[in-house]
Amino acid sequence: MQSNKPKYQKTSSQSRSPKTKKKTVKKGRGHLLSHNYVWILGLGALAIIAAIIFLIYFIFVDPYSFSWRSARDSSFHPEGYNIRGIDISHYQNEINWERLRNASLLDDPIRFVIIKATEGVSLMDDNFNENFYRAKQNDFIRGAYHFFIPEIDAEKQARFFMHQVHLEPGDLPPVLDVEKKGNLSNTELQQAVKKWMDLVEKRYQVKPILYTGYKFRTSVLRNPVFDEYPFWIAHYYVNTLSYKGTWNFWQYTDAGQVDGIVGDVDCNIFNGTLEELMDLTLKE
Repeated sequence: MQSNKPKYQKTSSQSRSPKTKKKTVKKGRGHLLSHNYVWILGLGALAIIAAIIFLIYFIFVDPYSFSWRSARDSSFHPEGYNIRGIDISHYQNEINWERLRNASLLDDPIRFVIIKATEGVSLMDDNFNENFYRAKQNDFIRGAYHFFIPEIDAEKQARFFMHQVHLEPGDLPPVLDVEKKGNLSNTELQQAVKKWMDLVEKRYQVKPILYTGYKFRTSVLRNPVFDEYPFWIAHYYVNTLSYKGTWNFWQYTDAGQVDGIVGDVDCNIFNGTLEELMDLTLKE
């Protein structure tokens, strides 16, 4: 039998308690969602800012710190110099050497061609032998360069280059291309580069050419010990070279267009006369 008295009667305090707790829960969840939303907006804004900074660096500065203009201008060639040349590798694919032989840059003939030979201790450029042979066959002053890998022993890299490359009288001195420091300190990299240069100089009896970028030379390789070497500087799209030290070659663009090569090619000038360029080459 059921009683007329309710089985459970809420007191005044009991009736208010659930409502109070419910309001508290709603306030807490709303505050948490609002807090998370602010964090999401903040992270999104930071991501956008980071992306903008990256794009500015990539477009205006260049990954290798060689470039200081915002656009790659294939028509740009610094005036005031008339000994011009290019450097090539397998990236230029098959070259029409007969057309290249008669090509010009700013109405000046191409006098020298510097060719990628080796990298590290195992990589030889696929087109080196062909390019090296054809350059001489077509009366260019030719040279060969090694791309330096900081994490690999410098002596082994030097010996690999010397084993693969056989320079002859009339060729430019061997070239060391240094663009990265890897996980080495500045001092460690400088010591490794100097070791390569010393070994190669002993073999060919001529001081090698040091190639690097403007900022890399003035920061990472900022050591008077390198002042004694012929210097090839990469600094793109500037009308005049602001480097204060002595330099022999200037790679001023990576977007040159020359007859005989499909696509872009690095263009260079020699800071001197043709006779001075010839004086730099290997002798009998």
